[in-house]
Amino acid sequence: MKVLIVGAGIGGLTAALTLQAVGIHVTVIDAVNELRPLGVGINLLPHATGELAKLGLYESLADVAIPTAECVHLDRFGSEIWREPRGLAAGHTWPQYSVHRGEFQMLLLNAVCDRLGPDTVRTGMRFESATQNADGVRVRIHDRMREAVVEMVVDAVIGADGIHSVVRTRLRPGEGAPLWNGIRMWRGITDARPFLSGASMVIAGSNHAAKFVAYPISAAARRRGRALVNWVAEVKVSDTNEQASDWNRAGRLEDVLPHYVGWQFDGLDVSELMAASATILEYPMVDRNPLSRWTDGRITLLGDAAHPMYPIGSNGGSQAIIDAGVLARELAARSDPSVALDAYETARRDTVNATVLANRDMPMDRVLRLVADRAPHGFDRIEEVLTAREIDAIGRAYQHTSR
Repeated sequence: MKVLIVGAGIGGLTAALTLQAVGIHVTVIDAVNELRPLGVGINLLPHATGELAKLGLYESLADVAIPTAECVHLDRFGSEIWREPRGLAAGHTWPQYSVHRGEFQMLLLNAVCDRLGPDTVRTGMRFESATQNADGVRVRIHDRMREAVVEMVVDAVIGADGIHSVVRTRLRPGEGAPLWNGIRMWRGITDARPFLSGASMVIAGSNHAAKFVAYPISAAARRRGRALVNWVAEVKVSDTNEQASDWNRAGRLEDVLPHYVGWQFDGLDVSELMAASATILEYPMVDRNPLSRWTDGRITLLGDAAHPMYPIGSNGGSQAIIDAGVLARELAARSDPSVALDAYETARRDTVNATVLANRDMPMDRVLRLVADRAPHGFDRIEEVLTAREIDAIGRAYQHTSR
């Protein structure tokens, strides 16, 4: 069986490794001319780490990532609202990892090149169209390097080309742009001193006005006594000018800094943390409506191409990795690719669609807004601000979205 994967991101590269592990021949194409370690931090949930461990990547991942030990919610003054253990500390078999997205992508890319050969991933190749029949799929590709058209015949096509998926557009024309919820995100990476446990994820504020997320992402920094801190500033804005969701769009410090003046936690000044970042990225918080079908015969979607979602609960990359494992198992179990792809979708669609909708609901932010309303100048004990039932609602909300 020959499979073409469109997109060499986390989902596409993981799918290449899972398919190779069950004996399926894979080619990966990507429209960019060069794959580089771009982006900021991401989180991998324990079940995603388990899938990577099956691929023999656990030690490589552990060498570069931080095993997240806890999630701590604070108000803007650094007073603790709620905390919960994560990964191994929460009793999972595998850690939850925080890691630089680009570094993780390069780890996957190197594994693909080592195991499948250096010619497996072909850059500068843009998917244009595909026609299929009972015997296979004929794919038309624009070779951007040579300004030529290339055709390939394969048994199946996997669209893993992200939220702006060209494969999805061909399957579902007329869908339009991603949907924006009015929240803009600024992201950066800063070398700083370790905070809290040194493996803590901090979430301060709420999306009602401004929210700040920070967590360390580098084992190398930890070994030298520092923390490479990934930070995310989420601000609800009043304007309605939707920006294009370009993950590498440069942001400006002066646009985000006024929202966080005076914010501190564990001795770290949020404004100083943001100002010390060499590069700031800016993009809107967007998703797409869940699809009732993302498979058409021998063509299917994976990861953000199938189910883009808000970055809540560490689900984006994690769900793509889970997709890849299920996809490989179904293709290995069935001789007919169309039957296998349909089984893959059946196994995954309802679960991830439910997560997309749960991430839109953001019930924890409603509770956190109560804290800001009831204690605008801070508090000493959260029990004086929230009832036990309201505190418990935050934990239930995370269980609902961190699947």
